[in-house]
Amino acid sequence: MASASPLKGKTVLVVDDEADVLETVAEELDMCLVDKAQDYNTAVQYLASYTYDIVILDIMGVNGFDLLQNSVDRGFPTVMLTAHALTPDALKKSIKLGAVTFLPKEKMSELRSFLEDVVLGEGKPVWKKFFEKLGSYFNKRFGPDWVQKDKFFKEFKAEVLKPEAD
Repeated sequence: MASASPLKGKTVLVVDDEADVLETVAEELDMCLVDKAQDYNTAVQYLASYTYDIVILDIMGVNGFDLLQNSVDRGFPTVMLTAHALTPDALKKSIKLGAVTFLPKEKMSELRSFLEDVVLGEGKPVWKKFFEKLGSYFNKRFGPDWVQKDKFFKEFKAEVLKPEAD
């Protein structure tokens, strides 16, 4: 028998302007308590009124970067989930504003695994797992040298992937 997901019973806020995405995420996370917001103002109200184990934000259509700052300021581990803003600049901004990971919507079937990494990592950034799981995807999407072309990513990846001291 499979062990219970570390997500069981966690409270999650998902914000996306597309209703079908909200429903898909809620179905993927059926072991969680999921609040859904389809616009910026509703999301701000949820962030101000409740405590979340994880916040999942779209970027486009809901002022995702403003919501990311709000969520991080409140101490909530925040995951960016996007399709249209899938660019190196959006990834960089997400990292700099404090997101714990970043997931393309076309990889939504892997959402549970990414969120389990976040919970098991006690809400701290899981960028090492991000590069391990999605490095080849982003190399295909952005080009094989996208990390090397950008000083921020080159330094960030070197820092994230360096061996941990015992």
